[in-house]
Amino acid sequence: MFAVIRRLALSLFLLAPVSVQADPIQNVISDQISAFLEDDFETAFSYASPNIKRLFGSPERFGQMVRNGYPMVHRPADVQMLEQQEIGPHVIQRVMVRDARGRVHFLAYAMVESSEGWLINGVQILRAPEVGA
Repeated sequence: MFAVIRRLALSLFLLAPVSVQADPIQNVISDQISAFLEDDFETAFSYASPNIKRLFGSPERFGQMVRNGYPMVHRPADVQMLEQQEIGPHVIQRVMVRDARGRVHFLAYAMVESSEGWLINGVQILRAPEVGA
């Protein structure tokens, strides 16, 4: 009888939700992608660093650049956060994005910390890793 109760208690523990602290860098990227999905370029632009804001000048120009240069980010079918790496003042967050056609893209988000929190300072499209040599 004791073994049955112990197994039941263990199974309830395994089914209980686990409290996981959200990663603020990943949240910023996810929130920006959510804004892109709604064509809310003003909100998406708010996650950009001051350098990116100076470079594009307006949410409209920023949105045009994303639609033309990063269509997989504008309309992703799936987004998965991968590893992070600190490089100087940046944290690089690698992200895997599957586009609407099912193609997989790997991106490196350069993140900078500001008084407002983490901001996106650039995104680089990475070459896909070689599969089966």
